[in-house]
Amino acid sequence: MSTNQIYKILFVNQGKTYEIYARKVSHGSLFGFIEIEDLVFGERSSVLLDPGEERIKSEFEGVQRSYLPLHSVLRIDEVRKQGMSKISAYEGTNVTQFPMPLYSPPAGDGFKK
Repeated sequence: MSTNQIYKILFVNQGKTYEIYARKVSHGSLFGFIEIEDLVFGERSSVLLDPGEERIKSEFEGVQRSYLPLHSVLRIDEVRKQGMSKISAYEGTNVTQFPMPLYSPPAGDGFKK
């Protein structure tokens, strides 16, 4: 995996949409979770600071690896350039996802008396 790859991850957490950038994304070792590593934030070299990005940066300060539940992930994109990480209000639509279990036991596995 090249270190130049950057992924944009959008997910919902506590009624807000998070947009973050990371260098590594995988299905991880925990069933039902997406693992993200090497979070990337903007450099503080500019005089102008974005308070939204500073808020999300402080929230993930010290985090080496994060596990996101599959059902909270909206989208993962591989992008060419990093954008601004941000937290915004979740704007739901009138389309509802059909609920599906992550795991269903094989047919015929019932309780035996």
